[in-house]
Amino acid sequence: MPNPSQPSPAQSSPWVLLSLVVLIGLNLRPFLTAPGPLIARIAADTGLGYGGIALLTLLPMLLMGLGAFLVPGLQARIGTRRGMLSALLLLMLGSLLRLWSANGISLIFTAALCGAGVAFVQAAFPGIIKQGFPHKVAAVTGLYSAMIMGGGAVGAQLAPVLAHGGQDWRPALAWLALPATAALLLAWRVLADGKAARPDKALVSRLLRRPRSWQLMACFGLVNGGYSSMVAWLAPYMQAQGWSVAQSGSLVAIMALAQAASALLLPILASRGRDRRPWLGLTMAMQAVGFGGLAFLPSTLPLLWIILGGAGLGGCFALSLVTALDHLPRPEEAGALAALMQGGGFLIAGIAPLAVALLQAWSGSFVEGWLMHLAWVAIAALLATRFDPAGYAAAMGSDEPPGLVSKGAFPSTSD
Repeated sequence: MPNPSQPSPAQSSPWVLLSLVVLIGLNLRPFLTAPGPLIARIAADTGLGYGGIALLTLLPMLLMGLGAFLVPGLQARIGTRRGMLSALLLLMLGSLLRLWSANGISLIFTAALCGAGVAFVQAAFPGIIKQGFPHKVAAVTGLYSAMIMGGGAVGAQLAPVLAHGGQDWRPALAWLALPATAALLLAWRVLADGKAARPDKALVSRLLRRPRSWQLMACFGLVNGGYSSMVAWLAPYMQAQGWSVAQSGSLVAIMALAQAASALLLPILASRGRDRRPWLGLTMAMQAVGFGGLAFLPSTLPLLWIILGGAGLGGCFALSLVTALDHLPRPEEAGALAALMQGGGFLIAGIAPLAVALLQAWSGSFVEGWLMHLAWVAIAALLATRFDPAGYAAAMGSDEPPGLVSKGAFPSTSD
């Protein structure tokens, strides 16, 4: 019997499906990046200190992390289509309510709403991509990741402009409800009724018994901690170096554009072979140079450090998703593994902005925070050496080679 709560991309053309990938990706980061350049004005109007400001990034990250553990079970109960539409509605409402954020508590509440919505989308969408584009997983995942980073660039760049120097920060944040509404409407059209497989309710517990799942979580979290800290503190750090609000917003946008370009390009290059480790190593090296430059030479070639760091972060995000999806052949299982990787990873990543804020309060500088991330990158690079594709089946306890794609209700759209 067809399940009315499940999406069936086969009912739409590949270009319509790609449009949904683009639009959903663009909506997943602006609510995090837009407040960064406006932090000084937001703090003055709401009374939030650095600890409270950190919650605007920390709380959504924690929700993304916790939500990823719950989403496969929630999908099994209510279906992916209903869950996706509800999640996009939460994202739209969270953005819109920022127009009436009178104090710090209400602003943090809107961040929680947005984070809850994004948590479901990020956990469910990689599986949808694998099922809809089984022979182009790397390329479409790269496009999706690039749009996530590109959306972050748009949020950081437009927020200072729309805020008129910070005076109108509430409408500058609330306008993000418009693209969220567009994504909701397109998802309503594209995620039509169908017979896509739901995740097994016991799948999460089985995956959590695999050490490889925890290794993927740790690697993803250590890397994305750098992203969450850059989103939260790059603009204030550069403002302390003498950059204006608008200029620092442009730097965050440049970082996000570098992320987008790398997230799009590197998975395509990496798709020529099954082993993603050399490319992951390249992204770790770029991050190390970026964080090192920000820590030791912030006034010397700052654009270079920000571009390299952003490219390393964006490429690593996309390649990590591809690597997780590579581990298992069935879309619903691979999607659940990618969700868990993001879940545990975002719990780690969510701690990073608060850790940097505490280090800043202790030392009076953000330099120690960048050095912390330099150490995190080194640990992540060591973990990534374990991801040998020849051992995927053994690592996940699967008898099927990861290169195979099981037949499901989402026919190939590779043509």
